[in-house]
Amino acid sequence: MHAYLLLCLALSSLTFAEDQKPLKEKAQGWFDKAKSYIPTAAATAPIDAGASKVAEKAVATFTPENWQTLLKPKSSEPSRGPEEWMILVSGGNKSCFGECGMVEKAWKQSISLLSADPTSPFLGYLNCDKSPLLCSIWATGVPSVWHYSIPIASVSQSQAPTTLHIVPLKTNDTSTQDIVKIHSEKTYTKVPAYEGMFHPIDGALAKTGLLVPLGYVFYGFSAVPSWMFMIGISFLSRTIM
Repeated sequence: MHAYLLLCLALSSLTFAEDQKPLKEKAQGWFDKAKSYIPTAAATAPIDAGASKVAEKAVATFTPENWQTLLKPKSSEPSRGPEEWMILVSGGNKSCFGECGMVEKAWKQSISLLSADPTSPFLGYLNCDKSPLLCSIWATGVPSVWHYSIPIASVSQSQAPTTLHIVPLKTNDTSTQDIVKIHSEKTYTKVPAYEGMFHPIDGALAKTGLLVPLGYVFYGFSAVPSWMFMIGISFLSRTIM
């Protein structure tokens, strides 16, 4: 009986002592317990770092108004080596008969991969449906990648020739890696460099100033409906006879 009373008194004393703890200490205990459930900044840091992406390179849209400016060297230091361009020449229903979809998709996916390579060239895009005049000036076919290597001349030197490789692409069998390898494995070198009269920079027509005017002529013929040619030929044949 005495033992039971002593136990009750002891428990009562502990309870009373607990109740006498300052409110500040209790609040601090609750705060520490709640803080343990909040994720720390150190735990989320690796996720934030992994979520960062390489900024994609800008893709210049080539038009009849800007192509000559874009293909001029942007640096004046010959020691940096030639400036390279990879330009996708594609089209839609008119110039590519609606068959360039696979190439367009592969090109868009290759941009991020090329952007991750600090040695990758400048990137450009020419749509022959939207800029048919420039495609006539270049006398180009679609789809293809035009790889330019533009040398940088010093003040005392003349401009060296610009190397141009025209890489044809298959409308039904072109992958992202095929386009990336044009730069990474220099597959463009498997195609002989173009040195003909229609070379946009060093060709005979460009040197004599006839490239653009002749491009207008080609564009004019391509814009004339075929039925008008038939009428013209019929009228001419009757006049001669």
